[in-house]
Amino acid sequence: MPAFRLTILLLLISVLGAFAKQGISVSSPDKKIEFNLSKDASGLIYRLSYKGQLLVDNSRLSISFKEGGKFGQNISIGKPEYKKMEETYDLIVGKSSRVHSLSNEVMIPVIETGGLKRQLNIEVRVFNDGAAFRYVIPGKPGWQNVEITDESDSFNLTQDPAALTLFRENYTTSHEGLYDRLPVSKIKPDTLMDLPALFEYPKGIYMAITEANLLDYAGMYLIKHNGVLQSSLSPLPHQKEIKVIAKLPHNSPWRVMMISDRVGDLIESNILTNLSEPCRIKDVSWIRPGKTTFHWWNGNVTPDTSFAPGNNYETNMYYVNFCAKYGLGYHSVVEYGLHEWYVNDGAGFQPGLHADPSKAVPGLDMQQICDSAAKVGVGIRVWVHFYALYPKLDETFAQYEKWGIKGLMCDFMDRDDQEMVNMQEEILQKAAQHHLHIQFHGAYKPTGTSRTYPNEFTREGTLNYENDKWGMRVTPDADLNIIFTRALAGSTDYHLGGFRAANAKTFKQHYTAPMVLGTRCHMLGMYVVLENEQGMVCDYPDAYIGQPGFEFLQQVPLTWDETKVLNAKVSEYVTIARRKGGEWYIGTINKNTSYNIKTALSFLPAGDYTAEVYSDAPDADKDPNHLVKVVQKVTNQSVINTDLAAGGGQVMRIYKARK
Repeated sequence: MPAFRLTILLLLISVLGAFAKQGISVSSPDKKIEFNLSKDASGLIYRLSYKGQLLVDNSRLSISFKEGGKFGQNISIGKPEYKKMEETYDLIVGKSSRVHSLSNEVMIPVIETGGLKRQLNIEVRVFNDGAAFRYVIPGKPGWQNVEITDESDSFNLTQDPAALTLFRENYTTSHEGLYDRLPVSKIKPDTLMDLPALFEYPKGIYMAITEANLLDYAGMYLIKHNGVLQSSLSPLPHQKEIKVIAKLPHNSPWRVMMISDRVGDLIESNILTNLSEPCRIKDVSWIRPGKTTFHWWNGNVTPDTSFAPGNNYETNMYYVNFCAKYGLGYHSVVEYGLHEWYVNDGAGFQPGLHADPSKAVPGLDMQQICDSAAKVGVGIRVWVHFYALYPKLDETFAQYEKWGIKGLMCDFMDRDDQEMVNMQEEILQKAAQHHLHIQFHGAYKPTGTSRTYPNEFTREGTLNYENDKWGMRVTPDADLNIIFTRALAGSTDYHLGGFRAANAKTFKQHYTAPMVLGTRCHMLGMYVVLENEQGMVCDYPDAYIGQPGFEFLQQVPLTWDETKVLNAKVSEYVTIARRKGGEWYIGTINKNTSYNIKTALSFLPAGDYTAEVYSDAPDADKDPNHLVKVVQKVTNQSVINTDLAAGGGQVMRIYKARK
């Protein structure tokens, strides 16, 4: 071999050896977050630090295949490729209408030196508000299909941070439950943890772990195994071994760690949409988020009128006319008397053998309802059970478009295995072809793909106010936990709008006209604090008409140009300001303890403004429905001093002062 070639070869071996020994590092643009990847005798390991403080110590990256077993032993690390990633994009649904994404990326080839000599790439991106990695599996001749049996990425968190998490019994779940707060060291072994999960470090650093761009893959959970948190994938149905079946090339979703010493940064973050695919819907002009009725929640209350209530034209038009008069975009046709609006021979909303969501029950003319609603500027949307819809997906969506239906709530999926993930994507794709928006209920968390399919308006995956019909599990304390966990992932459906506020002493369980825990201002605050592009106004019309605060529900937008977190303390209180055009809406909610909150308006541009402020009344502890509305002049030097009742809240609408 010529001497110069030998020299180059030895130099290359030396460089790659140094990569493996010292690690490959990539930092955030502001240099505060650093991700380091290296290897040891067992495979790949990574470390993560923030402002020089180690948050994740040596943690294993591990993926296993049915053919060839675990990848990562006897490997070499190739030359990394670095990139600066910068992008500006628009969101139709989201907390910001225009997003500027900036990160540093490294693509790291990893090659097996023995056996099948497979190769995959570890792709890492580090933003100013977090870090993410994923597996990129390119394939090669003879390796064109994979069955993934496991992906056990570990998160060896230092300093024993406090976890705020939702434990699950198994992978079949509606993701509804109460969150626990406990040190990582106290988490029981081999118990599933839903995502996002929040971790609060002793020195005031926050990390949330979740995933982004979940498409054609299994949903991820955390589980504590051998004393360390690691990922766990939802298996395909009817077996436990195989998690993902794919043709190559194929990518995993991004494994995301949102990081800051200011917890509000996690709420403001767009890292999940930054990591997701651009919009795949060419014409988006028909996508129009809006508030909707949902009369199932209130028990189908109608006034004492001349018509017989039921699954009929008159009952639905009562709600449609309410929407038209008070500026609500949609009316949801759901059920009456515990029977769906569509043909079904099953019981308890479960599909029978002859369920058909493309056909209305006798006596309900959907064409007539859609036509009449359209004349007064109201869109019609429907509720449907997933297992009734999916077998008849094409014909049902074609019929909905023919009738003029604008969208639907798809319910009772309760899975996030690869098959279900793909079925939900198919629903979004085919819904877009028929100009239908989608609200997923009984569904897993968002992962940023509303950027890809903006006809997805919202998802559930929370224990929310629908449960007030059966008890008092959903407390103001529970609401606060949702803000710092599930809501970090994106749009959060919560059955908002109950206007019969109660406290623990006055709450009574009602299936019809349910009560809600917390003050009325707490409920108003939820419309701002939660991102939700399909906000419900789910009480009956007479519960709102003439009531203090209803005008705010009419005015508050559902999509936003800008979001700022002004006050935040995990599980205790939060204040979020959101801008739409030239107006700002500010919402505050707090747990079941009274607080004094000072809200500085320094984020406002210079000038004079008018603030409409709705606050808990002094006697809100006795009657939580009482509020006080004050209209005052403010500037960016103003500070709003507020006494919040236990389980209370406050909202503001701020706009340029009119001369």
